[in-house]
Amino acid sequence: MTTTVSPAATSAPVVDPARWPDVARVPQVPLRAAVAARLLRRVAARRGLHVELPDGQALQPAPTGAPVLRLHHPKDFLHRVGESGLIGFGESYQAGDWDSPDLVALLTELATAPETLVPTGAQWLRSLYVQRPPDEELSTTANARRNIHRHYDLSNDLFALFLDPSMTYSSALFPAVPGRPPAAHRADLPAAQHRKIDRLLDLANVGPGTRLLEIGTGWGELAVRAAARGARVVSLTLSEEQLALARRRITDAGHGGRAEVRLCDYRAAEGEYDAVVSVEMIEAVGRPFWPDYFTTLDRVLAPGGRVALQAITMPHDRMLASSRTYTWILKYIFPGGLIPSVRAIRETTARHTRLRVTRADAYGPHYAETLRLWRERFTEQSAQVAALGFDEVFRRMWELYLAYAEAGFRTGYLDVHQLLLTRDEATA
Repeated sequence: MTTTVSPAATSAPVVDPARWPDVARVPQVPLRAAVAARLLRRVAARRGLHVELPDGQALQPAPTGAPVLRLHHPKDFLHRVGESGLIGFGESYQAGDWDSPDLVALLTELATAPETLVPTGAQWLRSLYVQRPPDEELSTTANARRNIHRHYDLSNDLFALFLDPSMTYSSALFPAVPGRPPAAHRADLPAAQHRKIDRLLDLANVGPGTRLLEIGTGWGELAVRAAARGARVVSLTLSEEQLALARRRITDAGHGGRAEVRLCDYRAAEGEYDAVVSVEMIEAVGRPFWPDYFTTLDRVLAPGGRVALQAITMPHDRMLASSRTYTWILKYIFPGGLIPSVRAIRETTARHTRLRVTRADAYGPHYAETLRLWRERFTEQSAQVAALGFDEVFRRMWELYLAYAEAGFRTGYLDVHQLLLTRDEATA
C-alpha cells in the first residue's frame, strides 16, 4: 500500500509523479518504520544530533551547536528510510520531509565512520533494504551513452550557472598553505582549475608535437590548454551537449586545427598517442569494465608514453562494501558507476595491462572547497535553475548531491588523486 506526497506543508515541494515516481510515492511499512525510528534515536544520541520535530520540540536532548535534522513529515521520513535506507533518506529530502539549516554539517557528521551508524548486531537489517544496481544501468557499450546523457546532457546552461568560466567540472587545485587546509575564494576558482589541468599535462609531459588522447572531454578546457602548448589533441566524449559546446570553445580559442572532439566510447578509441589524460571519468566506467578501460589505455599508448589520470577514490574496504549496492547517488546522479580505490587501480592495471601506477598524489580537501563554491553558486541561482525548467525536487536533489559530496571529502570518506601510469618498457 502507498500514499501520495501531499504538498500541504509549506516546506514540501510539489512532486510530479510522472517525473519523480519514487519521490511521489510514500511507502507504508509500519514495522520497518518502527525500526528506523529506533535507529534515528540511537544515531542522534551517539552522534549528538539535534532532531527537531514539526512542533519545534527536540526528539531528545542534544549538545548546543549540534548539527540539526529538522523533520517536517516524520512519518513519511521514517517509512521511506525504513523501506530503502539511504535511498529513502535522499528521496525524503527531495520530497521536503526534512531539512537542515546547515546541510553540510549534518551530512559531515553522518559521513564520519558511517559503518558505525547501524549497531554491529543489527547489520542484518541491511538485507531488508539494500538493492543491487539494475542491469540496465550497467555501463556496457549499449548503456553507457544513456547513463552519461542522464547527467551531462541535462543542460549546458545549468552547469554554467555554478561552474567557473572555464566550465571545468572536476576538483580544482588551490595554492598550498603549509599546515592548513585550502581556503578557496570564488575569484580563485578559474586559476585553481587551470593549475589542476596544467599539473596533469605536466605529469603526462604534454608539449609541442605531443599526440594526446583525452578520455572524457568535459566542456573542452583541457583540450584547449593542451592545444595551446602545441599538442595535437583527440578528445572523446559520449555527451552530445558537451560535444557541441567543447567544439565551439576550441574553435573560438583558435585551436580548431589542433584539437578534435569525437562522440566515441573509450572502448572504440583508435590510434597511437604519446600521452593519455583522463579526468574523473573512471568513476563512470563501472567495476566490471575497469579491465577494458585500462586495456584501452595500454593499447593506444605509444612506447615511452605516459598516462595521467585524475580520479575520485575511496578506501579499499569501503569500495568493496559498496561495490554491489544501489545507492541514492547511483539512482539519481551518476548511474552505472563506482568510485575506485587506488589499490583497485593498481591491482587492475597489474593484472590486465603493462601499465603501472608510478605516482599517486592526493588532495581531497581541495575538492571539498571546490564543491563548497559550486554548492553556494548553485543555491544562489535557484531562480535561474527554475527558469531553465528544473523543478524544486530537482533543485533539492542537486543541493543534497553537492552537499553530500562535500561532506564526503571533508571526512576523508572520499579523496581525489592525480595518478601517473607508465610502462616498464624493458619488460613490456
